[in-house]
Amino acid sequence: MDRKPFNGPPRSDLIIGRNPVLEALKAGRQIDSVYICGEGGSLSLIAGLAKEQGAVIKQASRQKLDEMSGGAAHQGVIALCACAEYVEIKDILEAAKSKNEPPFVIICDGIEDPHNLGAIIRTAECAGVHGVIIPKRRSASLNETVFKTSAGAASWVPVARVANIPAAIDELKRQGLWIYGTDASGEDYTKTDLKGPIGLVIGSEGFGIGKLTASKCDFMLRLPLKGKITSLNASVAAGIFMYEALRQREAADGK
Repeated sequence: MDRKPFNGPPRSDLIIGRNPVLEALKAGRQIDSVYICGEGGSLSLIAGLAKEQGAVIKQASRQKLDEMSGGAAHQGVIALCACAEYVEIKDILEAAKSKNEPPFVIICDGIEDPHNLGAIIRTAECAGVHGVIIPKRRSASLNETVFKTSAGAASWVPVARVANIPAAIDELKRQGLWIYGTDASGEDYTKTDLKGPIGLVIGSEGFGIGKLTASKCDFMLRLPLKGKITSLNASVAAGIFMYEALRQREAADGK
């Protein structure tokens, strides 16, 4: 049977093979995801350590690992490194407190395209956002593509990765933040007060904000759309909302 050609050498953010992955986990290296084909023996040990450290475990076919490794001997396991360390939500709020500013948080509800996530993080850094929250599942993560697309901003903007976005919103609310969703049914974004402690939810590229997440939002904001296309790219929309919040905040500060 003919095999598909490999897609060039492996990426620089991959750790390939059982011993290299195991040693990286033992050393406490920030691992984003671990792709595993098979079970038992050292693979089970790797999966257990990775789970303890908060990495996402993904079952993968041998063909998938062959393609990822670019022909290198993967022995049934490949780890994907994070380009920056994940933080806790409390760290994001502490970052705002240290600047004596009301918290400004971006919540990404299922942004799966790493280019979009990178662009959102880049704009967030420029707009003075204190941190970004992403889910562990059904989301892009802090991989090499995100780092490149963010132009390095992923090294400066704190990113928290949580198991459950609605639960994270509840935590933010307990800390006094107002949560703003983004949806065509919402209010005009320019007529809404965004100066205080806020969390801004950006929905996925294809489906927008999930129903449960939407139910947790205090307000919904919308952008005017005058053409035949019914939505903007997620990162473009996020940028418009972020800079409106920045405009309002600077106006309130007399800048």
